[in-house]
Amino acid sequence: MNPDKKNGGRYNPDEIEPKWQKCWKEKEISRADVRPDKPKYYLNVAYPYPSGAMHVGHGRTYTVPDVIARFKRMQGFNVLFPMAFHVTGSPVLGVSNRIARGDRSAIDLYRDVYGVPEDILAKFTDPHEIVRYFSEEYMRIMNAIGYTIDWRRRFFTIDPQYSKFITWQYNKLKERGLVVKGKHPVKYCPMCDNPVGDHDLLDGEDATILKFLVIKFRLLEDGQQSEYYVPVATLRPETIFGVTNMWVNTEGDYVHAVVNGEKWIISRDAADKMPSQGFEVKVIDEFKGEKLAGKKVVNPMTGNEVEFLPAPFVRTDMATGLVMSVPAHAPFDYVALVDFEREHPEREHIEPIPVIKVEGYGEIPAKTISENMGIKNQNDPLLRKATEQIYGAEQNKGIMVVQGYEDMSVKDAIVRVEREMLADNRGTSMYEFSDRPVVCRCNTPVYVRILEDQWFLDYSNEDWKHIVKDCLEGVEITPGDITAEFYRTVDWLREWACTRRVGLGTKLPWDQKWIIEPLSDSTIYMAYYTIAHHLKSDRVDPEKLDDRVFDYVFLGTGKPKIIESECGVPADLLEEMKNEFNYWYPYDQRFSAKDLISNHLTFQLFHHTAVFPGTMWPKGMVVFGMGLLEGGKMSSSKGNVVLLDDAMKEYGADTTRLFLMGSAEPWQDFDWRSDQINATRRQLERFWNNCIEIVRMPDGTNENLEEIDRWILHRMQRRIKEVTEALEAFQTRQALQSAYYGLGADVRWYKRRANLDRDAARWTLKHVLDCWLRMLTPFIPHVCEELWGMLSFETLVSTSEYPTVDESMVDEVTELYEALLRNTHNDIAEIIRVTKIQPNSITLYTAPEWKVRTTKIALKLREENNLDMKTLMPQATADHEIKKHAKELSKIAPKIIHDVRGMSPEEASLQMSSDIDELRALENAVEFFSKEFDAEVRVMRSSEADEAHARKVGDSRPMRPAIYVE
Repeated sequence: MNPDKKNGGRYNPDEIEPKWQKCWKEKEISRADVRPDKPKYYLNVAYPYPSGAMHVGHGRTYTVPDVIARFKRMQGFNVLFPMAFHVTGSPVLGVSNRIARGDRSAIDLYRDVYGVPEDILAKFTDPHEIVRYFSEEYMRIMNAIGYTIDWRRRFFTIDPQYSKFITWQYNKLKERGLVVKGKHPVKYCPMCDNPVGDHDLLDGEDATILKFLVIKFRLLEDGQQSEYYVPVATLRPETIFGVTNMWVNTEGDYVHAVVNGEKWIISRDAADKMPSQGFEVKVIDEFKGEKLAGKKVVNPMTGNEVEFLPAPFVRTDMATGLVMSVPAHAPFDYVALVDFEREHPEREHIEPIPVIKVEGYGEIPAKTISENMGIKNQNDPLLRKATEQIYGAEQNKGIMVVQGYEDMSVKDAIVRVEREMLADNRGTSMYEFSDRPVVCRCNTPVYVRILEDQWFLDYSNEDWKHIVKDCLEGVEITPGDITAEFYRTVDWLREWACTRRVGLGTKLPWDQKWIIEPLSDSTIYMAYYTIAHHLKSDRVDPEKLDDRVFDYVFLGTGKPKIIESECGVPADLLEEMKNEFNYWYPYDQRFSAKDLISNHLTFQLFHHTAVFPGTMWPKGMVVFGMGLLEGGKMSSSKGNVVLLDDAMKEYGADTTRLFLMGSAEPWQDFDWRSDQINATRRQLERFWNNCIEIVRMPDGTNENLEEIDRWILHRMQRRIKEVTEALEAFQTRQALQSAYYGLGADVRWYKRRANLDRDAARWTLKHVLDCWLRMLTPFIPHVCEELWGMLSFETLVSTSEYPTVDESMVDEVTELYEALLRNTHNDIAEIIRVTKIQPNSITLYTAPEWKVRTTKIALKLREENNLDMKTLMPQATADHEIKKHAKELSKIAPKIIHDVRGMSPEEASLQMSSDIDELRALENAVEFFSKEFDAEVRVMRSSEADEAHARKVGDSRPMRPAIYVE
């Protein structure tokens, strides 16, 4: 750990990174044991499902908590950062089945994108081989990127010990009446013969189940109403009065069928899926949609006859496969109708029928918003946004204008129309997804099925909801503005199908034909981490584990000796597990993605409140944004990813970490871009080279520090404060901006300004590097360990103390002095750039005292939020000395106002409270300016200017000397 400084050369991550990963493993820096003498910090992150390779999106997800874990560890906390593997459910079975069937897309994905060797891929017909391979890959890659995970606590959700834990949890939920049997719509895969959750899907993860009203139009044949109904599904029954036509996909497959004893015309897809929702369907014959084009139907609410028009955009797999058109209020319908009439000018124009008025949208709202947004045609992606906007406005502020419904709100009209249509059989109900396609990982289309004799978690229980809201009051959610989404989720959550017939997982204790589904067995596993390593010991027989063990460990009930005699778990081990749980719990922070708010992140609050006392409820959550790849959505199931392993091989672990943490805050969407990651690698190499230069310097002493030394030491304290505050708020990007880029700029300026041959300068740079490496260790630990060792430290930087502000080095006045010199330097450089003069001499004129006093008045007015010419002029001229220069004041005051308004709050406060000798500061920097601009430099008071320079002197202001370049 103390390599020869002279060996520091070219940055080579292939040599550096494995060396320090081995060292961290040997030193067990990630190991977290109970330490009553130290404060604990327990953070965890959503565990991965090892059915595919890790990509850079996973890298961002797991690097953020590692940065925080390292930071907290260096702050003196006893940090627990565990990891496990989620393998319950059917995703891995779906993958295995696809490969066994010879599915080319699956084989190509796993071989060509995920890089699975052919001999291993051949074994993937066994789902356990998939789990084994990818879990080992996850561990290898997580170690290779430098994560400080306590792997002793690793488990799989199909481990027998974990299944006993889940059994205990569900027995507790049933005791409290929170698991009920009933009837409910679910996402269902016919191939897997199983309900599926979002994690089981290849496509359509964001689709939700919606209840539609099916309106029965009557088909006209030869001008007479036939015996056939034409049902269309809608979420907006109040718009039935504005239907102008129907849409049909002329290339689609449709059927005549008997549905619940009535003759219907629906799509083939609808006929196939409707039985799953309790409809009795008997298909009579099948035909193409073109047969319906030109036919008419009767509106059951208005009696109007409307015609079928061809529309390729109609999805036959969505609801009934037929669509009613309301062009006055549906932008898609309005634009499609405009497109159709443009292509068929010979046809009679169809006029939209407005049924709702809403302020700001004109008589025909869909027309107004489409024209305002410049929507070109029915393929315009802006149509979705327009639809959301107009539907939202009409739902919240719309008023009906239909006879018999006048002045009724849209919300009330929806309820009334639906009630009337259901009451006299003009309509019925069905369930459908909010969007399609929805596809299972086995590559089978998913549909909505109403399950009976199914077990549900009763999230609709109002008492339970109330307790969860109480829990939320005590949870620190980052970012804070997303908290409202949790409350909304708690409000709308209803019964959740928590069991399945097929898949891996724990059987429902009291009804063993069912298996607990993946989202439902992943709600309080954070508690299991605290004891997982103990349960894996040879002192525990999984077969003998029962509820009494977990009752004692987690709830403190029962007698250890009795439990030992009946369950075989030694009393001392029971006590050890109980102490460990009580030490680590509640967890301090959980990290997960924002798309899990609607399920997992809220579910785990429900379950914590149901199982544990309030003292053990979660304390905090950090919610992540999504990952993009070159601006597009990242999707591992579709192969649109960059593998994390590939990224590290090409750029190195620290470059990858640096980019992932520097591109966006955790809760913002981040975008992996190859040009930017390349730039990050070059930046890290420059950092390395700058540090090596400092490492190779001879040691110095802290005697005879100069003002520029005190400035960089002061800046170091500011950066420490900024970075610490940012990391405490999980602002990893902000922390990195300050610690890496901000301090890097400070050091570059210092090296330009200071005479580095001095002992004090060398001591200063070594001290800054010491703090700098400790600050950056959470982000780029391998580089920092290597450089730290070169500084001759005997300890690991990863286990050293995180820097804290040294108040003795805080010297804010130096900030003003250096700001003056920087401003002056930049102004000189800009003058030379614009004039293209190669200067022989540069004269700097400091501002006279009356301008300094005027600036102080402007600063005071800014503090009062009242700074402008009208307030500054009378207050300034009330000063006798300033009034003498009233004519000059009127010219310079706007510039002073501009300067003061542009100051940071810190700079403004400092200038208010401090006075600096600008003349002395500039005189001390004459040698620096002369060297920078290769010219003779003089510093003078404004009053010393000769006649030739008199006009230029008038531009001088505090912190902005007048500059004359010759």
